Amino acid sequence: MAKNAKKSAKNEPAKKVVATNRKARHDYLIEDTVEAGLVLTGTEVKSLRMGRASLVDGFASDRGGELWLENVHIPEYLNGTWTNHSARRRRKLLMHRHEIEKLLGKSRESGHTLIPLSMYFSDGGRVKVEIALAKGKRQYDKRQALRERQDQREAERSMSLRRAH
Repeated sequence: MAKNAKKSAKNEPAKKVVATNRKARHDYLIEDTVEAGLVLTGTEVKSLRMGRASLVDGFASDRGGELWLENVHIPEYLNGTWTNHSARRRRKLLMHRHEIEKLLGKSRESGHTLIPLSMYFSDGGRVKVEIALAKGKRQYDKRQALRERQDQREAERSMSLRRAH
Protein backbone atom coordinates (compact mmCIF):
# COMPACT_ATOMS: atom_id res chain seq x y z
CA MET A 1 0.00 0.00 0.00
CA ALA A 2 1.25 3.51 -0.74
CA LYS A 3 2.69 5.76 1.94
CA ASN A 4 -0.33 8.09 2.13
CA ALA A 5 -2.96 5.42 1.49
CA LYS A 6 -5.02 4.14 4.35
CA LYS A 7 -7.50 1.33 4.74
CA SER A 8 -9.55 0.94 7.89
CA ALA A 9 -11.26 -2.09 9.33
CA LYS A 10 -14.66 -0.69 8.35
CA ASN A 11 -13.94 -1.31 4.63
CA GLU A 12 -13.48 2.35 3.79
CA PRO A 13 -11.89 2.92 0.40
CA ALA A 14 -8.17 3.69 0.33
CA LYS A 15 -7.19 7.29 -0.39
CA LYS A 16 -3.87 8.46 -1.78
CA VAL A 17 -3.67 12.07 -0.60
CA VAL A 18 -2.05 14.45 -3.07
CA ALA A 19 -2.47 17.78 -1.27
CA THR A 20 -3.98 19.13 1.94
CA ASN A 21 -4.87 22.65 2.99
CA ARG A 22 -3.54 22.72 6.56
CA LYS A 23 -3.90 26.50 6.78
CA ALA A 24 -7.66 26.21 6.23
CA ARG A 25 -8.38 24.76 9.66
CA HIS A 26 -6.43 27.63 11.23
CA ASP A 27 -8.09 30.41 9.22
CA TYR A 28 -11.64 29.02 9.05
CA LEU A 29 -14.24 27.37 11.25
CA ILE A 30 -15.27 24.25 9.29
CA GLU A 31 -19.04 23.68 9.41
CA ASP A 32 -19.68 20.99 6.80
CA THR A 33 -17.64 18.91 4.34
CA VAL A 34 -18.54 17.17 1.10
CA GLU A 35 -16.63 15.11 -1.47
CA ALA A 36 -16.65 16.23 -5.10
CA GLY A 37 -15.19 14.91 -8.32
CA LEU A 38 -13.05 17.09 -10.55
CA VAL A 39 -12.88 17.58 -14.33
CA LEU A 40 -9.20 17.43 -15.28
CA THR A 41 -7.04 17.13 -18.39
CA GLY A 42 -4.53 14.31 -18.89
CA THR A 43 -1.47 16.38 -18.00
CA GLU A 44 -3.14 17.57 -14.78
CA VAL A 45 -3.73 13.97 -13.67
CA LYS A 46 -0.10 13.07 -14.48
CA SER A 47 1.12 16.04 -12.48
CA LEU A 48 -1.12 15.02 -9.55
CA ARG A 49 0.20 11.43 -9.72
CA MET A 50 3.65 12.93 -9.12
CA GLY A 51 2.20 14.45 -5.91
CA ARG A 52 2.32 18.06 -7.02
CA ALA A 53 -0.53 20.44 -6.09
CA SER A 54 -1.28 23.36 -3.78
CA LEU A 55 -4.69 24.17 -2.29
CA VAL A 56 -3.58 27.17 -0.20
CA ASP A 57 -5.40 29.97 -2.05
CA GLY A 58 -8.17 27.80 -3.50
CA PHE A 59 -11.92 28.37 -3.24
CA ALA A 60 -15.10 27.22 -4.95
CA SER A 61 -17.45 29.61 -6.71
CA ASP A 62 -20.84 29.48 -8.40
CA ARG A 63 -21.12 30.08 -12.15
CA GLY A 64 -24.48 29.38 -13.71
CA GLY A 65 -25.62 26.91 -11.08
CA GLU A 66 -22.37 24.92 -11.26
CA LEU A 67 -19.50 24.87 -8.78
CA TRP A 68 -16.01 25.67 -10.03
CA LEU A 69 -12.73 25.23 -8.16
CA GLU A 70 -10.58 28.31 -8.60
CA ASN A 71 -7.03 29.36 -7.73
CA VAL A 72 -5.82 25.81 -7.06
CA HIS A 73 -2.27 25.37 -8.31
CA ILE A 74 -1.50 22.16 -10.23
CA PRO A 75 1.92 22.77 -11.83
CA GLU A 76 2.49 21.93 -15.48
CA TYR A 77 3.51 18.36 -16.24
CA LEU A 78 7.27 18.27 -16.77
CA ASN A 79 7.13 15.98 -19.82
CA GLY A 80 4.11 17.71 -21.33
CA THR A 81 4.19 19.29 -24.77
CA TRP A 82 1.88 21.83 -26.36
CA THR A 83 -1.05 19.97 -24.75
CA ASN A 84 0.04 21.09 -21.26
CA HIS A 85 -2.48 22.86 -19.02
CA SER A 86 -2.28 26.28 -17.36
CA ALA A 87 -1.39 25.92 -13.68
CA ARG A 88 -4.23 27.97 -12.09
CA ARG A 89 -7.10 27.39 -14.50
CA ARG A 90 -10.71 27.10 -13.31
CA ARG A 91 -11.81 23.46 -12.86
CA LYS A 92 -15.37 22.17 -12.74
CA LEU A 93 -16.52 20.29 -9.62
CA LEU A 94 -18.73 17.24 -10.15
CA MET A 95 -21.55 16.95 -7.63
CA HIS A 96 -25.24 16.09 -7.60
CA ARG A 97 -27.61 19.01 -8.17
CA HIS A 98 -29.18 18.78 -4.70
CA GLU A 99 -25.72 18.85 -3.05
CA ILE A 100 -24.76 21.94 -5.05
CA GLU A 101 -28.00 23.74 -4.15
CA LYS A 102 -27.60 22.84 -0.47
CA LEU A 103 -24.00 24.14 -0.36
CA LEU A 104 -24.81 27.30 -2.31
CA GLY A 105 -27.76 28.07 -0.03
CA LYS A 106 -25.56 27.82 3.05
CA SER A 107 -22.63 29.68 1.47
CA ARG A 108 -24.77 32.71 0.64
CA GLU A 109 -25.02 33.46 4.37
CA SER A 110 -22.65 36.24 5.40
CA GLY A 111 -19.09 35.21 6.13
CA HIS A 112 -19.38 31.73 4.60
CA THR A 113 -17.17 30.41 1.80
CA LEU A 114 -16.38 27.12 0.10
CA ILE A 115 -12.74 26.02 0.39
CA PRO A 116 -10.87 22.83 -0.57
CA LEU A 117 -9.45 20.87 2.37
CA SER A 118 -7.76 18.00 0.55
CA MET A 119 -7.24 16.49 -2.90
CA TYR A 120 -6.77 12.75 -3.29
CA PHE A 121 -7.12 9.74 -5.55
CA SER A 122 -10.04 7.51 -4.59
CA ASP A 123 -9.92 3.72 -4.72
CA GLY A 124 -11.02 3.72 -8.38
CA GLY A 125 -8.22 6.09 -9.40
CA ARG A 126 -10.47 9.14 -9.68
CA VAL A 127 -9.35 12.52 -8.36
CA LYS A 128 -11.59 13.80 -5.56
CA VAL A 129 -11.63 17.05 -3.61
CA GLU A 130 -12.96 17.49 -0.09
CA ILE A 131 -14.82 20.81 -0.10
CA ALA A 132 -15.72 22.51 3.19
CA LEU A 133 -18.36 25.08 3.99
CA ALA A 134 -16.39 27.40 6.24
CA LYS A 135 -16.73 30.67 8.10
CA GLY A 136 -13.70 32.93 8.47
CA LYS A 137 -12.21 33.20 11.95
CA ARG A 138 -11.40 36.55 13.48
CA GLN A 139 -7.85 37.24 14.64
CA TYR A 140 -8.70 36.79 18.33
CA ASP A 141 -10.36 33.43 17.56
CA LYS A 142 -7.14 32.24 15.94
CA ARG A 143 -5.06 33.35 18.92
CA GLN A 144 -7.46 31.68 21.34
CA ALA A 145 -7.34 28.40 19.37
CA LEU A 146 -3.53 28.48 19.39
CA ARG A 147 -3.52 29.16 23.14
CA GLU A 148 -5.93 26.27 23.82
CA ARG A 149 -3.82 23.90 21.73
CA GLN A 150 -0.66 24.98 23.56
CA ASP A 151 -2.33 24.56 26.97
CA GLN A 152 -3.54 21.09 25.95
CA ARG A 153 -0.01 20.13 24.86
CA GLU A 154 1.48 21.35 28.14
CA ALA A 155 -1.12 19.44 30.17
CA GLU A 156 -0.39 16.23 28.27
CA ARG A 157 3.36 16.76 28.69
CA SER A 158 3.03 17.25 32.46
CA MET A 159 0.79 14.18 32.76
CA SER A 160 3.29 12.02 30.85
CA LEU A 161 6.14 13.30 33.03
CA ARG A 162 4.11 12.51 36.16
CA ARG A 163 3.48 8.94 34.94
CA ALA A 164 7.18 8.46 34.14
CA HIS A 165 8.23 9.20 37.75
